[in-house]
Amino acid sequence: MSAYHQTFGYKFDLGFDLSLYPFLIDKSYQNDMCPSFYFKHNNHYFILWVDYADPICREEDYPRYTIISAVNDGDNIHPEIRTASQPTLQLEFEQPSDLIHYLEQIKQQLNAKVVSIR
Repeated sequence: MSAYHQTFGYKFDLGFDLSLYPFLIDKSYQNDMCPSFYFKHNNHYFILWVDYADPICREEDYPRYTIISAVNDGDNIHPEIRTASQPTLQLEFEQPSDLIHYLEQIKQQLNAKVVSIR
């Protein structure tokens, strides 16, 4: 059972299929307002916050999807990802389709193979 399921229940709708994006690591916590996932891209860490689909259910007036900068207090083997002291807002999306488009771009970059030229 994933952390976000334990905390927010199986009925929480992410708006996308998490299994399609294995680079998203669930870091949801019981004191959080909504599920969160971290990922590493271009040697930087980021946190994706996924709020409720219905704006009435949200505790704050933010878009449904927010991506902010993060830091790793651990190492590459045992990462301890947290919000940066002065986080930088990277992106915000309201629609799942916009987030999915962004996640697909990252997935393609991560799956790109290095080709040696002789």
